[in-house]
Amino acid sequence: MAPRLQLEKDAWRWAEMVKPEDITHEHIELAYRIAVLACKRGTCRRNCKGNPNCLVGIGEQSWLGEIDENAFHNIDDPNSERRDKNTFVGLTNLGATCYVNTFLQVWFHNLELRRALYRFQNSRAEGHNTDSDYEPRTICEHLQYLFALLQNSNRRYIDPSGLVKALGLDTGQQQDAQEFSKLFLSLLEDTLSKQKDPNLQNVIQQQFCGQFSYVTVCNQCGRESPLPSRFYELELNIQGHRNLTECVTEFLKEEKLEGDNRYYCESCQSKQNATRRIKLQSLPRTLNFQLMRFVFDRQSSHKKKLNTFISFPEVLDMGPFLEGKEEECTYELSAVLIHRGVSAYSGHYIAHVRDAHTNDWYKFNDEEIEKMEGKKLQLGIEEDIAETAKSQTRKPKCSKGYHCSRNAYMLVYKRQTEEIDQTETIFEVPAFLQKLVDQDNKKFEEWYNEMADMRKQSVDKGKAKHEEVKELYELLPTEDGLSYEFVPLEWLKKWLDDSTAIKEIDNSQFLCSHGKLHVLLLEI
Repeated sequence: MAPRLQLEKDAWRWAEMVKPEDITHEHIELAYRIAVLACKRGTCRRNCKGNPNCLVGIGEQSWLGEIDENAFHNIDDPNSERRDKNTFVGLTNLGATCYVNTFLQVWFHNLELRRALYRFQNSRAEGHNTDSDYEPRTICEHLQYLFALLQNSNRRYIDPSGLVKALGLDTGQQQDAQEFSKLFLSLLEDTLSKQKDPNLQNVIQQQFCGQFSYVTVCNQCGRESPLPSRFYELELNIQGHRNLTECVTEFLKEEKLEGDNRYYCESCQSKQNATRRIKLQSLPRTLNFQLMRFVFDRQSSHKKKLNTFISFPEVLDMGPFLEGKEEECTYELSAVLIHRGVSAYSGHYIAHVRDAHTNDWYKFNDEEIEKMEGKKLQLGIEEDIAETAKSQTRKPKCSKGYHCSRNAYMLVYKRQTEEIDQTETIFEVPAFLQKLVDQDNKKFEEWYNEMADMRKQSVDKGKAKHEEVKELYELLPTEDGLSYEFVPLEWLKKWLDDSTAIKEIDNSQFLCSHGKLHVLLLEI
């Protein structure tokens, strides 16, 4: 393209030699630069103001050549919302509900609990008319429906807001995960205990509830005073310990009651020195260890997180810790709940859970689910988060069959059985619940088809516009002997971008006092 000044000279070279009455149509076209050749693509950095035939910089790069179909729409691929084959379903994080999602996934993978909940009598669900949406009311109804969706939904993830709302949880504030677990199981136990089916009445006790006694022994007379207590989980101090065995040993260790802390003995009828310790009497099928990572710091008067590395085995023998009774005490690791972050008041919760059917490990991170390679637990980057640069310590080496973590806050072990009946790990959703799941799947498929159609229509429209613009772009430069029109550059840009959203051509601002196109505007 010739320099702008050269274009201006060429346009007005005749003006000094031609009288006004001798001006011809040819002179006018020279002034308006009609015959100046169009700039070739790639020769100009921007649109040339001195050349009305320059078509560079008006958005042509978006329309010439091959274009990705995604450029024709802003609709996400609905396939990204569909559950992949042979994968699990995630849960939406409603703001600060990741701790709820981790427990829900762990409980869903407790097959005995899931099977029991499917037997929960739910007359509302059984008599529901599929012409309207099903809305659970009680906690058990919500959990029952949620588990059915997690098992057979076509969605990649589902929304647990109904259950969260029924529990009265604040979605914007992270609650104490340990307290939530205990209170939820207690609430579930109370509800199920009122069922007529004895298997339902006792499922929470059988699965999660163990028993120990605080046993106090008088040093003077030797009298033992047991105080029975139930537990859903064993709360273990991790400070100063390296592995799970040390933590359990400290939990059960003997404590001396002396001085101001002496024990009042009913036999001696006076305060006496004594010893007190915890005796484990029965263990549940699912044994939960709560690692006390969040402790009160007296100096700051706030909670703080302990980043202590604790190792734990894949197979745990609880026999040495159990008092008196002979029962199966070997447990297998089935889940590890992780807290990511350096603060006790914030952070993110995820869960590593072993599939009871395949023994594969999965990482559940709200909507995202990742299958671990092989059959081994892989904690991955969850262990790369340290409290401060000064507190970073090397991860200790773990023996074969052990894992090590400074972010695990709950370990879940399942009682090991001699023979595993694989048929027990596969069971269908009851018909009355499957009907509700099918109803939700139908809604999803309708949404999917609607999004897919909208996406296709946008692509088809974009392809048609693409071809139209390509053809028009080739016709835009003027040719000798053919009629032509001037259009504003900004209007042409908008038309190329979206021809349906622009107004009619308005050249009024470019006209001179005689109602003609102002020739000097070509030089601005």
